[in-house]
Amino acid sequence: MDINEFKAGSYVSQYQYKSFMPELVNLEWRVSEPVVNTLLEEANLKLGALDAFSAIVPDVELFINMHVAKEAVNSSKIEGTQTQIEEIVQKERNMLPEKKDDWNEVQNYIQALNFAIDELEKLPLSSRLFTATHNVLLSSVRGRHRMPGEYRKSQNWIGGSSLKDVVFIPPPHESINGLMGDLENFLNNENIDVPHLIRIAIAHYQFETIHPFLDGNGRLGRLLITLYLVKNQILHKPTLYVSDFFEKNKELYYNNLTLVRTRDNLSQWIKFFLVAIIETAGKASDTFKAILKMRDEIEGQKILTLGRKLPFAKQVINYLYKHPVVTALDIEEEFGVSKPTAIAILNDFQRLGILREKTGFARNRIYVFEDYLKLFR
Repeated sequence: MDINEFKAGSYVSQYQYKSFMPELVNLEWRVSEPVVNTLLEEANLKLGALDAFSAIVPDVELFINMHVAKEAVNSSKIEGTQTQIEEIVQKERNMLPEKKDDWNEVQNYIQALNFAIDELEKLPLSSRLFTATHNVLLSSVRGRHRMPGEYRKSQNWIGGSSLKDVVFIPPPHESINGLMGDLENFLNNENIDVPHLIRIAIAHYQFETIHPFLDGNGRLGRLLITLYLVKNQILHKPTLYVSDFFEKNKELYYNNLTLVRTRDNLSQWIKFFLVAIIETAGKASDTFKAILKMRDEIEGQKILTLGRKLPFAKQVINYLYKHPVVTALDIEEEFGVSKPTAIAILNDFQRLGILREKTGFARNRIYVFEDYLKLFR
């Protein structure tokens, strides 16, 4: 089917409301619009350039941790959670009580993402993977009473306080298994020739339209994008996360998804999605370039002045790449050193301009790897 011939679905009458029943998507899609093909080519080139960093950046997993944290913050922010990246990389004990609920939700997203990436080694993109990941996402947070790990068994809606003033009503729960089965087949169908980025653009739209869970659909649907790229080896490491682009263009993100359902405009959604890939992959590559430059300055110049402390300093630097906001207690616990030793290395890093102390206190000080953290804001 040509994407310009797509009919998104129809409304089905329920009790006092109409829900949207999407058409099945496990089809061989064609793209005849030149601008889409041009964007597709550019997006593939950008992803190829980004994937190259997985091979050339030493210990790339250290920095992927921060990309995951940024994705978790931005994806959750789309849903209304208000946590900044400098907060999410801190230990819970340093969080203000009023921020702990949001902090826990974003931490769950990080755990869900890492869990799903690990599960890809043995599971396809499937309902089994989605439900297991959803269970991690909603465990012990505000959505824990909304059927974590299970497809919904009641009607849900998007926007509005009830079914009487909604923006969109997804399909009835009785259709979830069939629709998700079709989506699962589409994601894994090797007998149809569909470009990967077209396939995952359509799959993301379809997942958000089905809205198979009572809560967490947006976060899981955006996570699906990264999982697809890794599973199909477009990216060998999970280095691309589009929620930053979607959060900055939140209204356009929702509007373009809505245009598919209301005007069958699948082409516009795919164009928006490809621009998101292009912009996000370009920024991620720039971030890796900046990391390499910063790493060379710090490890090749600054900490060399520490003499006999150098081996320990290298260990602490690697820890800071994953945890750029730290306290002396964090260093004590991580490396099993005394408090004076922990304080001394943090003071050395502050003197070298690597860390900045942000509290101004004499005790319980918090140090920030500011220049590094800026790369992910």
